[in-house]
Amino acid sequence: MFDNLFSPITINKTVVKNRIAYPSLGLLYSYDGNVNDRYVNFFAERARGGAGIVTVGPVGFDEVGSGKVILVLDSDDKIPDYARLTSAIKKEGALSWIQLFHAGAYSYSKFMGGPDPIAPSPIYSKYSKLVPREMTLDDIREAQEGFVKAAVRAKEAGFDGVEIIASAGYLITQFLSPLKNQRTDRYGGSFENRVRFPREILEMMRAALGPDYPISIRMAGNDFVAGSNTSSETPAFAKVYEKAGVDLISVTGGWHEAPVPQLPMDAPRSVYSYLALNVKREVSVPVSASNRITDPFSAEQLIKDGYCDIVNLARILIADPYWPKKAEEGLFDEIRPCVACNQGCTDSIFSGKAVYCIANARAGYEGERTIVKAKAQKKIMVIGSGPAGLEAAVRSAEAGHAVELYEKADRIGGQLWIAGAPPHKHEIWELIAYYDAMLDKYDIDVNLETEATIDLIRERKPDHVFVAEGAEPVKPRIDGIDDPKVVSAWEVLANDPMLGTNIAIIGGGAVGLETAEFLAAKGTLPAEAMHFLFLYEAETVERLRELCTRGTKKVTVFEMLPKAAAEVGRSTRWVLMGSVKRYGIEVITGAKVNSLKGGAVVYEHGGKTESRQFDAVVNAVGSRSVRTIADAIEKSGIPFTVIGDSVKPARIDKAIHDAFLAVMNLK
Repeated sequence: MFDNLFSPITINKTVVKNRIAYPSLGLLYSYDGNVNDRYVNFFAERARGGAGIVTVGPVGFDEVGSGKVILVLDSDDKIPDYARLTSAIKKEGALSWIQLFHAGAYSYSKFMGGPDPIAPSPIYSKYSKLVPREMTLDDIREAQEGFVKAAVRAKEAGFDGVEIIASAGYLITQFLSPLKNQRTDRYGGSFENRVRFPREILEMMRAALGPDYPISIRMAGNDFVAGSNTSSETPAFAKVYEKAGVDLISVTGGWHEAPVPQLPMDAPRSVYSYLALNVKREVSVPVSASNRITDPFSAEQLIKDGYCDIVNLARILIADPYWPKKAEEGLFDEIRPCVACNQGCTDSIFSGKAVYCIANARAGYEGERTIVKAKAQKKIMVIGSGPAGLEAAVRSAEAGHAVELYEKADRIGGQLWIAGAPPHKHEIWELIAYYDAMLDKYDIDVNLETEATIDLIRERKPDHVFVAEGAEPVKPRIDGIDDPKVVSAWEVLANDPMLGTNIAIIGGGAVGLETAEFLAAKGTLPAEAMHFLFLYEAETVERLRELCTRGTKKVTVFEMLPKAAAEVGRSTRWVLMGSVKRYGIEVITGAKVNSLKGGAVVYEHGGKTESRQFDAVVNAVGSRSVRTIADAIEKSGIPFTVIGDSVKPARIDKAIHDAFLAVMNLK
């Protein structure tokens, strides 16, 4: 079925068993730049899952380029630690690769008590919020030699290949960009001069590593930054890299500061594979594609159709390191999905925290979180089939217990159905499909449309009960909250009632703004219609853009705090707020709502009391725990654990991780 995806490929003279690579992605599992057990366990698990290449990185080679927080390979005495890492990866059947890194103007070294960042030119960086020091010719040579010396150490440590990063807005990209490189010497100006810095690195590296050792480069297919390199220029860079000795070219999207989303759900699946094809047309070495390649069928098709030779699966293999083995064995439904939420990975990195995964409680904890077979089987009763209840049921069955799941609704999923309703959030529903498949795999007794009462619990005589009743919308103390024109955001997202044209939303957090987007998107041009009208030039580009963002609803959001979406992660908040702006959603912050009678929103703002009339008002101020069974069972003497929103309303990751740990620690 996947003849291409699981066929071997030769890079230089090194044979890779399949076309699946785990690429470099910052993890922050140490803050001293050193390899530790957490790194070893993490990368070994990705190798154990069946990937052909597992890339360690990013790995710096000096303080100014690494910012003192990522892994570094800056001296020979660190070679043994990396040798332990490569040994663990290769023992599990994958080739070990390393990505060498220098942040340039993006470096946070100064904030960590180190030197000022350096770059081709002293141009302010929106990413680091600093003006870097312009590199001298000595600095340039030192950085080039740093790359090469680290590559030699990597080879000695047992890595099967070395990659340098020339993407994402880091140092090499800064040399390539006419926007960031305004030098007047031989490293600036013309195309030949701007590409000189990476070309010389590759030539030096090839000479140092020998003709048969694989070298790859991670390049931007399009910077997606006005005034910088586009997909029209990038193939020319790739041709220079190939001539300089590169054996594999890994193509990704643009810079971190690009205004084009590259990782969240808003980006369609495989959307940037065209960038890999754009490069592949111009070179003869293998090319890998990146970003939002999520399922085995898409991966196979990309290779089959000639877009690329290898697929990079980073967050995908964080969510499920066994994606390759499950795909090869035809267990597609059992692949734990990456829903592109960015909460545990990109948001964590940008906040200076270690990477985890909302759906995979073991990611980053491979050495300490394990479900083992129980010595004695227990009869487990799980009440509620939201993410916490589903995780508890599946993990309990994995431990060998007999599990009964009770859900009062007519389908599993709980609030996951609501979370996946807004535009571009539908991939959350894949978690429901995954858990449904796992319920079948473990033959778990699922009882839908069955409300678990204390009498039922006594009748079933469980050894342990996991109570995951979930949450319900909060009704704020606002005059008119029970007015017929007021509905909850949950009701809107779950049942899509007809609300009229002019709609108010009370609450500008994530739920409120996503509900606003859900409503504002109604009546806008769908993707297939957009494609048709654009192809036949039926409308101007400007008109098509308008049709994509102006629908049948006018939405106004009232938020009491001075900032909307304050709890949304750094890597996704700007995307959400951009959508709010594009859809013409009005957001009034610092607004205290006092009354909602008859659709009239009366609120205090800027020291004044104002009033606006709406066809409907949506309550999106938050949720509260439901503890009906939890409170009753507490008095019964039956062993139980409360999990998920029944403890405290929180995000999906909290529900899944706490459920995993509750099962793991079950006595």
